[in-house]
Order: sequence, then C-alpha cells, then structure tokens
Amino acid sequence: MKLKEILAQKQSAIISFEASKSVQDATKEMYEKRIGALLLKSETGKFVGILTDRDILRFYAEELGEADKVKVSEIMTEDFFVETLDSTSDRAESVMTEKRVRHLPIVEGAQVVGIISIGDLVKAKLQETAVEAKSLRDYIST
Repeated sequence: MKLKEILAQKQSAIISFEASKSVQDATKEMYEKRIGALLLKSETGKFVGILTDRDILRFYAEELGEADKVKVSEIMTEDFFVETLDSTSDRAESVMTEKRVRHLPIVEGAQVVGIISIGDLVKAKLQETAVEAKSLRDYIST
C-alpha cells in the first residue's frame, strides 16, 4: 500500500507548531490534540524539526530546564527522516524500525503533506490483511 492511500484514509490536517514556543505550550497542544508528534515551523513558515513525546520525556528525565521557559527549538529533533507519497507502507515500516522512530513526515517535493505514525501503518496493515483473508475465504468457499 502506498503512503498516499494511508494519508487519504487518515483525513487529518497537518498539525504544525512554532519552534519558538515553549515546551509547556507544545506539551499542552499534543495533549489536547491527542497526538504524539508536532511538525515544527520557524517564524518564516519553514519546517525545521519534529517534536515527539519521546523528546518531551527526555526533556523531563534529563531536567533540561523549566518547561514554560525552554523553547521547543532547544529540544526538537532537527534531523528527521521523511518519506514520499509514493513510498510503500513496507518501506515506511522498515525505516521506522531501523531508525527507531514512531512518526514519519511525508513530503511531496519540498513540501510536507502529512505525517504518519506507526499506529497508522499497523491499522492499514490490519485492514489489508482482513481484505486478503476475506478474499481467500470467498475463493475457497466457491
């Protein structure tokens, strides 16, 4: 399955956040939206990083400062991995497993068009497996 199909099924907007805001604000945003990652933009609107629940956990575990005073840009992941709309779910799974990440921004050209999580890939794989199983049962019963 192509990642563009998974994004189409997801039908969710890209949730981005300003990298200059505080860790506390980002944590609240992620909690309210029930998401595990934010794509971060600079003041000019360029994507500059990703902030994940793991980044926030590390921030608190390493006691890197006060959440209301530290900027997201200080703890974000700048070197993040991306995939394209035409990449397959198998490739995305491989990248996520190999690089030990749970969120993968999807790009078209130089523009970010979405983000998928490992949960999105598992859901798509389960749906795909259910369709295949039904097809096989139908084939056997005829």
